[in-house]
Amino acid sequence: MRLGVLDVGSNTVHLLVVDAHPGACPLPAHSHKAELRLAQLLDDSGAIGPEGIEKLVAVIHECLQAAEDKGVEDVLPFATSAVREAGNADDVLARVKAETGVELQVLTGAEEARLTFLAARRWFGWSAGKLLVLDIGGGSLEIAYGMDEEPDAAVSLPLGAGRLTAGWLPGDPPGAEPIRALRRHVRAQIARTVGEFSRLGTPDHVVGTSKTFKQLARLGGAARSTEGLYVQRELKRESLEAWVPKLAEMTTAQRAELPGVSEGRAGQLLAGALVAEGAMDLFGVDSLEICPWALREGVILRRLDHMGSE
Repeated sequence: MRLGVLDVGSNTVHLLVVDAHPGACPLPAHSHKAELRLAQLLDDSGAIGPEGIEKLVAVIHECLQAAEDKGVEDVLPFATSAVREAGNADDVLARVKAETGVELQVLTGAEEARLTFLAARRWFGWSAGKLLVLDIGGGSLEIAYGMDEEPDAAVSLPLGAGRLTAGWLPGDPPGAEPIRALRRHVRAQIARTVGEFSRLGTPDHVVGTSKTFKQLARLGGAARSTEGLYVQRELKRESLEAWVPKLAEMTTAQRAELPGVSEGRAGQLLAGALVAEGAMDLFGVDSLEICPWALREGVILRRLDHMGSE
């Protein structure tokens, strides 16, 4: 059957269409996305303003039309931290349902981490052993660890690249002091969680998912996306540590010229790099492997599992 997963994230609203059935690998058939940047449309009270809600409704209408055009039988809609933490989340959800018919499922941070972990586990298989999975989104950082398909530990921290850029890095490029302050903040937040994971033992395989990790790996020399999903891509901490000071000195326009960096994500790449560097350092990770699957695929896999057991 043809499924669509509608992901209302902090940076983008993304419809991913896949051909899938229980027991088979979901095959991507179509992708439709719009960079909405909900996390940056919050007003002073932390609410999504009228303009942001109107844009969200319009983009969801576009996604529904794209799903219909592609013959999607069922759409799985969900929202992450930008909607979850909005001061008027209930109003936003009610407006979306009233105007589009879509009932967004708002995932908790822990659910995000668990579903992303499931996707990584299925991608790498049981032979990967104990997995540590790191996922940097626009609004949050998810960390999960475990041996099975359900992680033994899963946390979500408010360390998304978009959120941190908007809240901590004024200027283009930002000054040295805001960067130092953000670095301290990021590392203090991550350090609080390290003990919970270190008690579970050393991971056999460390995985990074999300656009931020993919772009940072590409800067470090990883294969470009056109070379296919199945090419192994790694991000080494040594490479990342060399890139952070370079990114700090660049303007957004200069970062957008770098290989693999999209214009829409260039502004928040420095914040994402500081989070990635802090996480790899504090968890003692010298190298991680990029996983092509993440939260959207986890949502699809969980749905297929439920279909297979019905």
